[in-house]
Formats: sequence, structure tokens, C-alpha cells
Amino acid sequence: MKYIKGQEKSQLTLFPDCVEYYVGEDNPVRVIDAFVDSLDLTVAGFIRTIPKETGRPSYDPKDLLKLYVYGYFNKIRSSRKLMAECTRNIELFYLLGKLTPDFRTIADFRKDNAKALKNVFRAFVKLCMNLGLYQKELLSIDGSKFRAVNSKDNTYNAGILEKKLKRIDEHIKEYLSQMDYEDKSEKNVLTPEQVKAAIQELTQRKEKYQEYLKELLEGGETQLLLTDPEARRMHSKDGFHCCYNVQTAVDKGSHLIAEYEVTNRNTDQGLLKEVSQSTKEVLEINTIEVVADKGYESREDILNCVMNGIVPNVALKYDKHERLYTIDYVEAEIRDEERNSTKPEDIQKCIAAGVLPACYESTAIEVELQEQSCLSCFTLNEDGTVTCPVGRILTKTKMRGKNTIYGSKDACRQCPNKCTDSKSHKTVSFGPETKYVPVRMYGSPSVKLNPIPENILPNPFNHTLDRKDHAPRKVVLRIKEDISKIKERMCLSEHPFGTVKWYHGAHYLLCKGKEKATAELGLSFLAYNMKRAINMVGVKKLIEAM
Repeated sequence: MKYIKGQEKSQLTLFPDCVEYYVGEDNPVRVIDAFVDSLDLTVAGFIRTIPKETGRPSYDPKDLLKLYVYGYFNKIRSSRKLMAECTRNIELFYLLGKLTPDFRTIADFRKDNAKALKNVFRAFVKLCMNLGLYQKELLSIDGSKFRAVNSKDNTYNAGILEKKLKRIDEHIKEYLSQMDYEDKSEKNVLTPEQVKAAIQELTQRKEKYQEYLKELLEGGETQLLLTDPEARRMHSKDGFHCCYNVQTAVDKGSHLIAEYEVTNRNTDQGLLKEVSQSTKEVLEINTIEVVADKGYESREDILNCVMNGIVPNVALKYDKHERLYTIDYVEAEIRDEERNSTKPEDIQKCIAAGVLPACYESTAIEVELQEQSCLSCFTLNEDGTVTCPVGRILTKTKMRGKNTIYGSKDACRQCPNKCTDSKSHKTVSFGPETKYVPVRMYGSPSVKLNPIPENILPNPFNHTLDRKDHAPRKVVLRIKEDISKIKERMCLSEHPFGTVKWYHGAHYLLCKGKEKATAELGLSFLAYNMKRAINMVGVKKLIEAM
């Protein structure tokens, strides 16, 4: 038996092969080709989309975009490696018509079209929406750190700079004392020229650090990064590194990335509403339900989400079973049109009136209108603590003259029936002879309240039952913990990050600056979405949709 033999290297063919014959009908390259051809690059914001009438011809931006999408699709991000692939890769022969652009031309295209590349990512999201791939029922929001083009040694803050300046002053003093010692002892370890050169070098370094410190103080920043000024030194799983904090919103049904944001915030706190609002606009929906981990625990941010048509399922960090908010009651007549509306102003009006908007029905959000009702009291215990009306323990916080002030933030934050209309926690003052402080409760408590002893008059220095500044009504907003949805979060968010970082090799960035980092990650997330869409519906159906 003989081996199967290939074509001889020196054999000529009379009729050259067609490049398209080497690319199968189900090859993902055809999706990249059809997708880029379907885009209007002028509308997307690309430059040089209209060729000039004179001068040397330039490369078509569509060809360079196809090259980059193909590169990120196949784990090739370097412009030099892409240039090499153009000379030997049969699939790139098909995509580019055997063009071989220089690596500088390839790199400049990504740099010059940073803003437009995010629009390309969103264009593919729109395509997947037209195919019905996004279910839009629940989206998982999470953040991950991507290494920036900046070493830890080129990162400074005020503390580091002050230590370096102090150390330089000490070294200069040592050199000067060394010179004095050598003059007296006539033993020259270092020549005067060497000492002067060392002092001059230290002085130059001191001036440089003083300039850095001045720049920090004048700019109001806490960090100064020399290579990539927009990145920040952040804490990650393997220590402190210079990174960008990248936020993604992943659809539950399809596991496709719907939106992403590149930030230089050290933590995820305060980013939930921003990312959710942007995702709503991209998916063209009026309300959205999101799930996030404990890192997004920000009471103000979560409340802003509720007031703007976003259902936030954030894992509880400080509370136990639900998150409670006290909202000022605003009397208003809520019509069906307003209750069924998804406009932020109508949602806020309904909640302030104690009415649950229709868009929040069957979710973790509840609204209750509470009125002042039954009487109870705070009771001073023998061990120096105070029991509140619903049985929670308050501890001593401070002294005010002869009176002792008691309070507990945790107890008030989790209390479903507060005795105050304040948004902050309750503090109660006990005089030297005070044993009980009466108070009027809000709502209908489900637990047994502390009984008020007979013939106990209100203490004028504490709580009085006829105070006029207490609102007769208040609104309590409840966000209950949905454990099943919170458990789904990790399965949704971690997979895209893990795939992009370690399978695509994009755990570190190649470009500097937030805008260029956004473009680079847009290509990575586009490649992830494209692979997932091909697995879901196939090459032919995607091409037909374009």
C-alpha cells in the first residue's frame, strides 16, 4: 500500500483555483464578510469611508474591519501577527482579496476609529435582536478587571511620592556628611566629582517627584499613572495591578452580551444604574430586571434604579431578607394611565403616593403606605441597653449632657414598622430617671409590641405623642431577596468574562486610554457574541438576516 500523496510543489495548474472554493458554506468567515458588508461605516463614525480623488489610494475601512473582527474571532489581536496572517491564511485571502496591509496601517485603524468600533458591537446586538435571540427577561450585570498598559512601578500616589522625597533628602544628607568626613579625615572613598554627580541626579529626581505631587494635588486625583493616565491601580484576585473595571450586561436566555462599559472605578458601587440604563436603551425596552452581586451594594444607586424603571436584584450585604426604604408620602390621585406608564416621572409619582406601578407587579418590589397607628415604648434594660417597640436591642452611642443617647443602624434599617418618618436610623434619649419612652408606631406591626406602663407621661425632652413635625403617613419601599435569581448570576456573568479573558487571551489590554480600551474590548465582545450566535442559529440564518 502506498501513502496518499499531495500535489507536487513544482506542478503548475493551467486554470488557477478560485479562493472561494477553499471556504465552505458553513465557515464563520462568511458571517464576518456579510456582517461588515451590511454596515454603513459612515453612519457608524469611521474615518476615510469616502476615498479621495487624488493621492495614493488607501485601504477600504471595511477590509481593515474584517481583518480585525477575524483576528479577534481567532484569538489574534496583535497588528504584526495579523499582517503575517494576511500573507499565508487562506480565509484572509477570501476576506481581503489577498491584500496585505502593513502592521502600522492595521494598528492605526483601531486607534483612529476607537469610538466607531463600539458602534459595530451594538450593530451586531441589533442584528441578534432582530433574530429574537435576546429574551430581555433578566440581565446579569457584573464587573471584571482587565490589565492596562501600565506597570505598578510607574504608578504613584501622594503617600508614595512623599516617602520617595523623604528618602532622597536623607540620601543627599548622607552624601553631604560623607564629603565633610572625607575633608576632615583626608580619606577619599568617592571623588568630589562623583559626589556632585550623585547629588545632581538625586536633585533631578526630587524635582520630578515634586512635579508629580503638584500635578496630583492640583488635579484632585488620588493616583498618577505615567504610561496610561486613565487607568487606575486596583485590587484584583492576584494582588494590586493597573487595570480598567469593565462592566457587562449578559442576557439570561441567550448568554449574549447586551452592553458593556469601561470604567476606571476601583469598585462596582454606584455603577448599577448607569449600566442598566445604557442596556435599556440598547435593547429598546422601557423596563429591565437585573441581577448583581454584593459589590453593587449602594442604597442610593439601588433606589435610583427603582425610580427609573429598573428592578435591581442585588445580593444582600447588610440586610437579612429584604431591603427597606422610607419615602416621603406625596398625596396624589393615581390614574390607570399613570400606573401603567413606564416613564420615570410616573413611576416616581406612583411610589411616592404609595401605589405599586404596574411594571413592578410580580417582581421583588413592594410598596406599602403606612399611617401612624398604635402606641408602644422604648424600655431601658438593667444591662444598660434599650429594647425598641418591636423587640430589637439599641446600644449607647453618646452622652448629651446628663441624657444618654441610644441607637442602632442595623436594627432600624431592617425594621418593617418604624417609629419615625426619618430616612436615617432612630435615636432615643433617656434621662437619669427615665425608664420608658413612649412612641407612636407606623403601619400594623406583625410582632407583639412593648406594652406601655400605666400612668407614664411623655418626657418633654424625648418623644412626645403630639409632635406636629411627624408625618401622619409615609411610604415603605421593599425589595425582597430573590435567591434563585441571585444564584443564576454567576452562571451568566462569569462565563463571558472567562471566555474573553482566557480563551481569547484578552486578560490584558494592548491599547492605552479608556476610549481605545473600549474599542479593543468591543472587538473581543463582538467576537464572543458572534461565536455564540453562530452556535445558536447557524451561519446561513445569520447571513440571511443581514
